[in-house]
Amino acid sequence: MIKPNRKAALLLSLASTVALTCLASSVPTMRAEESARLSKADTAPDDKRWQAVAPGRVEPTSGEIKIGASMIGVIGEVLVKANDKVFAGEPLIRLTDTEAQIRVASAEAQVAMRRRVRNDENASARAATRRRAEDAVFDDEKAIIESRAALDKAAIDRRAGRAADADVDSARTALTRAQDRLKQHKADLRKVEIDTNTPFPTQAEGQLNVARDEYLSAQAALDKLTIRAPIAGTILQMNAKPGEVAQPGGSPLVQMGDISALRVRAELDERDYGEIKVGQSVMVRPAAFRGRELAGTVTFIAPLVEQGRNSRGQRNVTDVDVVEVLVDLTEPGPLAVGMKVDVYFRQDNPPPGQAKQ
Repeated sequence: MIKPNRKAALLLSLASTVALTCLASSVPTMRAEESARLSKADTAPDDKRWQAVAPGRVEPTSGEIKIGASMIGVIGEVLVKANDKVFAGEPLIRLTDTEAQIRVASAEAQVAMRRRVRNDENASARAATRRRAEDAVFDDEKAIIESRAALDKAAIDRRAGRAADADVDSARTALTRAQDRLKQHKADLRKVEIDTNTPFPTQAEGQLNVARDEYLSAQAALDKLTIRAPIAGTILQMNAKPGEVAQPGGSPLVQMGDISALRVRAELDERDYGEIKVGQSVMVRPAAFRGRELAGTVTFIAPLVEQGRNSRGQRNVTDVDVVEVLVDLTEPGPLAVGMKVDVYFRQDNPPPGQAKQ
């Protein structure tokens, strides 16, 4: 049997051995943690240089434009593909609708008939002046429709290698001239109409004007079957396929944007809202290009605080509300639309005694 004094000494010795073993095993871990901390401090940006950091994504300066159909129809032709450069008004997709074409043809026949009936009537000198002004405006409207169709054909033929840039430029010039003539003739018609000596239209003249309006409405409905580029830019994504049904409110058929210059849409923590100003300098670090830094400037700060893009739906305790901030890049570098970046907001007004970075 072990005496109490010897038993206590034995327990004390055993405890000391365990403590020394644990201390010895923790020393390498502590040294590794200290080494990692120092290494991180060497590579992390100087916190004194930045007021805030916000995640963001690269986008075109125009924003990503999503284009859908304004009316229901079957996709007949897809005229462009991803990465194609397009001009404003260029046709991208054509829907098919034979009924719309029939309505245009029927309305055009009505116009021709009503014009013959009107011309069979005698008109006074002032009434004849008004007739000529109305005819000129309608003829210009038709000329614009024909010029736009010619421009569409030239653009499509150029993509197929059947036309040159000069053909597209010539067609665009013809369209511009037709639009200018319409403006002038509309101004001439207004002068005639406000003249108190101009007689009121006869029944035949009124019926012709109604027929012309119906023709232009039918033609406008037919033109909606052609989905056009709203701005000059680059096709980012084409989701349309021939034979599919397009309808208003559906998924976007085309995504495009002006990528001649890029910007960043960042999500700034609401707690940093008062620290950031329009015109402030930033440094952008893309996740895809480690070590690469790009300069930029804050151009817009949204007046609305909302959930971040990654916080939609059910809220978590760690979610933060954010403010959208737009940053124009001085040089886009190797960036592509959609890339993830981190935006470092530079301290343009450092505390006294510190040099401005």
